[in-house]
Amino acid sequence: MGLWNAKKIADAAKKDFERTWNETKDLAMVSQKKGKSEKAEKGKPHVIYETLSRLREAYLNMGFEEVINPLFIEDTEVHKQFGPEAVTVLDRVYYLGGLPRPDIGISEKKLEELKRINAGVDKSSLERVLRLYKKGEISGDDLTSELASVLNTDDTTALKALDSVFPEFKELKPLSSNMTLRSHMTSGWFLTLEALYGRESLPVRLFSIDRCFRREQKEDRGHLRTYYSASSVVMGEDVSLQDGEEIAKELLSGFGFRDFRFAPDEKRSKYYAPDTQTEVFGLSPGGEWVEIATFGMYSPVALSRYGIEHPVLNLGLGVERLAMVLSGAEDIRELVYPQFYGRLMLSDAEIAKGIAVDRAPETEEGRAIAQAIVRTAAEHRDEPSPCSFEAYNGSVLGRNVKVSIVEVEEGTRLLGPAALNEVRVYEGSVYGVAPDKSPPEVLEKGTSTGITYLQALADLAAREIEEAAREGRKEAVVRVKGVKLPSDINLKVSEAVARFITSQNKKIDIRGPVFTTVKAVFS
Repeated sequence: MGLWNAKKIADAAKKDFERTWNETKDLAMVSQKKGKSEKAEKGKPHVIYETLSRLREAYLNMGFEEVINPLFIEDTEVHKQFGPEAVTVLDRVYYLGGLPRPDIGISEKKLEELKRINAGVDKSSLERVLRLYKKGEISGDDLTSELASVLNTDDTTALKALDSVFPEFKELKPLSSNMTLRSHMTSGWFLTLEALYGRESLPVRLFSIDRCFRREQKEDRGHLRTYYSASSVVMGEDVSLQDGEEIAKELLSGFGFRDFRFAPDEKRSKYYAPDTQTEVFGLSPGGEWVEIATFGMYSPVALSRYGIEHPVLNLGLGVERLAMVLSGAEDIRELVYPQFYGRLMLSDAEIAKGIAVDRAPETEEGRAIAQAIVRTAAEHRDEPSPCSFEAYNGSVLGRNVKVSIVEVEEGTRLLGPAALNEVRVYEGSVYGVAPDKSPPEVLEKGTSTGITYLQALADLAAREIEEAAREGRKEAVVRVKGVKLPSDINLKVSEAVARFITSQNKKIDIRGPVFTTVKAVFS
């Protein structure tokens, strides 16, 4: 269950955003932790960034220097690099656009509406703010605060005025520029090489791993609109295709590729010299030959347009493509965006992390009570009933309390047979296992949650005792009989884990007779 009603808040925001925004601020801080938070365990990296990191280290170990290439490329640069092919390349790029800055006049009608907010509003000051905004001297981020200053009001009221008095802003349509998002790393390489040519000693060995963008008609199993290119260049007097083969072998052998083949690429991009564009095939760790990279010599025509008079080798590969080969993934969308396309897959350890005690003591005294209950119950677990054992005699929240574990029925024991069961996860299912009676594979190979039924019961009892102390009650009694559901023994299962277990036809089997009672008496 969530902590608020999302639909109710969304509907209210449609009617009055500012009011709803202000009224819900306390919900964002509903949990006020006391003391230090527990140290989080090491996080889990994304497979793409993990692969990217390995490629980066490989390039650095091979003596390449890392650079960041320009991401925003004017379409004139694409024409310089691709020649006649540029028109087809530009069909695949994203052009950058933005909203124009409108000319806004202050009519008498608008002035009257603004005077309802501030009768003394100065028309010339308002026109000055709008004029500076048009010229770009006031940014969009600052427009509201500048308008509030002129109207002598707060930002919220100024924003409402902007919305109601100036409909021109809502009618704006974006206009395109001649600036594009980089579709090939090569588009950035020519600019970088031009900047360094004549400044750096040859040979120059550079690499860059960064995003590129393609205007694909749709995203499918093999295509995304954005991807990471791991690209390198070598510029010098004695650079040849042989260098491309050697770089490809050294770079990819660290990923488990055992053998390589090289073949002419039929695509023949115009920024490469004729007959130099080469595909790299590697024998993958899985034993399959896969196309994994491309290299070639930049065309002297393209290089000359940037004033470069030395050969340049370029090698590039897609990080996502390499990650797919290494992981065996069949759909690039599932690999890159598992939160949208991937099937939820949880390891036993991840499932175990999603199981926790629901209600736990909040005070140091309460935690001491829980520990005393566990210790005393375990020590006397087999004592015949009726029986009672004192676990704690002290104070909690300023009140004296005596806590005992009791069993009043005759012919049983202090604890029921399942009281010492531990919650473990095995092959996607959750089990309550007895230390000496459960299947050996669950005990030996299952992942422990670190929670026993007795510990969960003790935490619940301690929390109830704390609440009884606050409320001024004379006693508190907590009894757990037979367990069928996690909630019966004070356990909660996260929504993600519960959803996964259901979707995989796994189970939560924690049934068992606990029959344990904790009684607290205040004096």
